[in-house]
Parts: sequence; C-alpha cells; structure tokens
Amino acid sequence: MPDRFETPQASALFLSAFFDELIACGVRDVVVSPGSRSTPLSMVAHASSMNLYVDVDERGAGFFALGLAKATGRPVCLICTSGTAVANYYPAVLEAETSRVPLIVLTGDRPPRLQNLGAPQTCDQLKAYGDHVRHFQQMPLPGANPQEIAFARQMAKTAFIASVGTPAAAGEDGSPFYGCIGSAGPVHFNFPFDEPLKPDLSVRGLFEIGRGPLAPDEPIIAAPPELSERQVHAVRAAMGGRRTIALVGEGACFNAGDVEDLIAWAHRFSIPLLADPLSGLRWVDDELVIDAYDSVFANEEQPSIDCVIRFGRYPVSKACFASICACSASAEADRGNAADGLRSEGADGRPVQIVVDAVETRDFNVATDLFVRCAPMAFVRALCGDGEGCSGEAQAAYAEEWIARNRAACVRIERIADAGDDTEAAYVAKALELAPEGSLVFAANSMSVRLIDAVYRSSGKRLSLLCNRGLNGIDGTVSSALGAAQAYRQTTFVTGDLTALHDLNALSMQRELTVHHGGDAASSIVIVLLDNSGGGIFETLPQKSEDAYFERVFLTPQRVDFEQAARAFGVPFERVETVRRFEEAYRAALGVPGISMIEIPFAIEGTAERFGRYR
Repeated sequence: MPDRFETPQASALFLSAFFDELIACGVRDVVVSPGSRSTPLSMVAHASSMNLYVDVDERGAGFFALGLAKATGRPVCLICTSGTAVANYYPAVLEAETSRVPLIVLTGDRPPRLQNLGAPQTCDQLKAYGDHVRHFQQMPLPGANPQEIAFARQMAKTAFIASVGTPAAAGEDGSPFYGCIGSAGPVHFNFPFDEPLKPDLSVRGLFEIGRGPLAPDEPIIAAPPELSERQVHAVRAAMGGRRTIALVGEGACFNAGDVEDLIAWAHRFSIPLLADPLSGLRWVDDELVIDAYDSVFANEEQPSIDCVIRFGRYPVSKACFASICACSASAEADRGNAADGLRSEGADGRPVQIVVDAVETRDFNVATDLFVRCAPMAFVRALCGDGEGCSGEAQAAYAEEWIARNRAACVRIERIADAGDDTEAAYVAKALELAPEGSLVFAANSMSVRLIDAVYRSSGKRLSLLCNRGLNGIDGTVSSALGAAQAYRQTTFVTGDLTALHDLNALSMQRELTVHHGGDAASSIVIVLLDNSGGGIFETLPQKSEDAYFERVFLTPQRVDFEQAARAFGVPFERVETVRRFEEAYRAALGVPGISMIEIPFAIEGTAERFGRYR
C-alpha cells in the first residue's frame, strides 16, 4: 500500500474500514437518504454487505431505522447529508433516546475550511443532538495511513458499544438483545468530507485494510448482573406479607425463555402479572396473566394493593396509573388490622413500590421505595433461585381474587363482541384474532394502542406487539411500522387517520420494499386504518367541551381521500364498513408483498362512548 492516497482512495479505505468493523460487531442494516455531501458514506455503505434501504425523506428514514432497530434489537445505521437533513432526524433521535433503541447516526458535513463562511448547506453540526445521544464523535477528514485506519475501526467499535449499552436480554439463539430495556440509545458521528466526494471503490484493500486477527462472534461479552443473597433478602423483606401485584411494562419479555421464567416466578410467589400489551407477555395463556386489568381498574373496586413491583415503564392503561396513585393518596388505617394474614401498605398508607429497571426508575408517580437496577429477568431468576420458600396461603388467595376479577372482565367484554358490535374495538379484536402466529402487530399511539389494550386477550398465539411509546408522538409512526416490518414476514399496523396523515409520504417506500427487497419474498404489511376524520382520542380526554375551541383546536376535523393517496403510491386499498367485510379484506391482504391498506370509516362523535363499551 502506498504511504499517501488521493481523497477518493482515502475516503474509500477509511470508510470501508469503519463499515467493516460495524459489520463485525453485528450491525446488519443501514438506511440512506440521498444527498451530495454524504456521497462517500452512501457509496461505501452500498458496496458493503449491509442490508441497505433508501428513504428520500430524512424524517421518515429516521423512524424507519428506529422501527427496524426496535424490532431486531440490533443497531441500525442512518446516513444523511449536511444541513437541514440532520435536523430531520431529531424526532427519531428523541424517540430512540427515551425508548432505548440503538441507532448509529452518520451525517455528512462540509470540511473545516468551509465552516462559518456562509458556504451553502453548511451549519454547525457539532453535537447537533445535544445530550440526547449516548455519544457524539466529530470525525476527521478521511485518511488511509495505518493510524488513521486503526482510528476508523476503533470509532466503529465505539459507535457500536455506545449505542447498545448493556445488553437487555438474550435472544432465542443466546445472542444479546440490545433494545428497549437495557441502556441502548442513539449515537451521532459527524463526517466532514472535501471534494472530490466520489470514493474510489476500485482501490485495493477495500473492507479488509486494518483488520485485526480476531473476529469474535460477539464483540461484547457482558456478564449478566446477579443479585447477591443480601439483595435478594432485601427484596423479599419489601414484598413479604403484603398483597403484591406486578406491573409488567413495555419489553419485559423478549423470548420464550423470559416468558417461562416470569411465569414460574409468578406462580412460585402467587403474583398477579398485570401485563401491558407491549410487555411481550400479553399473548400467554396463563391465569396469572391479568390481561383485562384496565377494565378491572376502570369499572369496579379492585382488590386492595399493598405492594407493587413494576418492571420498566408504566403500562398504557391510564386507569391503572390513576388507581395506583389513588392507593398512594388514601391511607386506610384499618387495613393494618386486616384479618387475612397479610401486612398492610407502607407507613404513610400507600403501597410499597419496587421498581426493576436496568437504567432508571421512570417513576412520574414519585413513589419508588426500592429501586432494583437490573433487567427484569435477572430479578425474577434471582428470586426463584435463592432456595427460600414460596408465598403463603393469603397471597395465593389474593391472586385468586385477581384471577376471578379478570375472568369477569373478560366475559363482560366478550359478550359485547358476541352481540355483533361494530365499533373500532371490534375491528381491532378481529385483526388480532386473524393475525398469523409469530407475526408483528405495530400500534400507533392515541386510540390505537388503547384499543389493543382493551381487546387483546391471552390466547396462546404468540404475537409481537410494538409501539413508539417513548414520547407518545404520532410523527413518523408509519415509517416506524414499515421499518419494524422488515424483521417479520407479516405485519399488521393499526393506526388512526391523523397519525397516517402525519406520515403519509412513508407510503412512497412501497417500491423500495417490494422492488429492492425481495419482490415476492418481501414482507407483507397490512395497514388497518381507523378513520374518524380527526382527533377522536380527545373525545375521551378532559379537553372535551361543547365550546367552539374543542372542534377547531383538538378534534381538527379533516377529509382526506386515503384511497387516492394509496393509489398514488401503488398501495392496494379497500374500504370496508362491516366486520365481516373487514375479515374478507384482511385475509386477502395477508401475504401480499409490500403495503396494503384497509380503511374503516367512523363518525368522530361518540368515540368515547364506543371505546367505553370495552372497558
């Protein structure tokens, strides 16, 4: 190899070393938005063995990558040019930060000689995302001497390590899962490039230069945290003799092993598992999986609660959160003398709250008594493995009370569905019933995820359920669903009209997902569009009013011809108005490569009443 290289050669070698090291670390996917200044990154990424997706809209591309990383648990690279393109990643970066999703953002930039001189498409990109990324790195202009190549490879390792943090769980094959409940998050690497921008991909040593002698299967060996005997005793003391429930939040279970361990722990200690639809547990057919707890909290006086063990984020159910807050606010003195053999709540009258999370409490109820900083599965395995006795008869009877309440709520909801209901919930329930085993259901925020929470019953049919609940936004949701769908053969995306409208240009990915990624082998995505022509969720919120401001500012009524929009992007479309017709259309759409859309129209008036039937 020569000592000096021209810019096109240096860029090719420097960046090929960077991408080769990312691939060695386990990165498999890259999403590119076309641009001039990012030409070296885009061309070398295209020449690599990564799966490459092209999305012309940077905002959508950011959410596409986020959905893909969320579904696979692996970091996904993002590549864009300089200027406002960088800013368009910001919403996805914020969601990735709070949802703990590993993203590696690679931005092209002007060289130092053009900074602060009014050069076109040039702005200060240093730490553009502030403290919202796990790591920022300003890269040098590419070079190809041994020290520069070694630096490129080390920075790739740094990008990977910073983005994945501590593995959250092990996959089915034993490989680490980096998403959602660990300390994963976005990182930003800013690459300045001078002209000529086009790299010389014919140069010798591409993707091989500077390789080390070792190529381990796993680039990080992270010993799983284990609770000591003293720590297990402290947890048992906090739980002991108290009426205990577990709130199982988003992403607690990633695989069958997690589910088995959590169920075993629940049975050993007779703990009712109030399973959020995003927990990874809701599909399990076990009596201790309390899947209608939202209805229990919303419609009747729930069993007394003296201890809450929460795994990760609070559940979607607002009734659950409000009830836990109410328990904290009301100190019933006579419960300390309960005759059932269980201890009462904490000294101030509220339940003892134990939070189990790998990073932070995420407790906006500000009531954490004991914070156990570890992954949920490390917690349950430690408690099951310490050899001490199981729960007593009183806790077992308490669990039976929850089981009975849950069964009653399920029966009440099933009667409504059996009576030929045609509300939004009935369509969502039918979609969940028909969704194939092992497929993905991606939920939009607002009403969509709440409808799923209301009707998703434990059936034994395994479904993966994802949603962007980090910041509860609607931006980029269609793109996120399409990105996540790339990890599955079949995806069902449940959304409202405003969410779809907010990211309508994501439908332009139809060609990318079918022509460039498999044709007949491409993933199938069925969009179930619940169209009430506005912001129906506000019918269920305190903002509801008869005053003029409510319709103008909150309901935001609109009329979009989604059929014409779908046709414009080559997306097959059906509009249905009965559950029976929906079933026919949905079955026909299953397995169709790329995106299909089924629209169900509703009146915006009465949204709250229709939703309330299922609670």
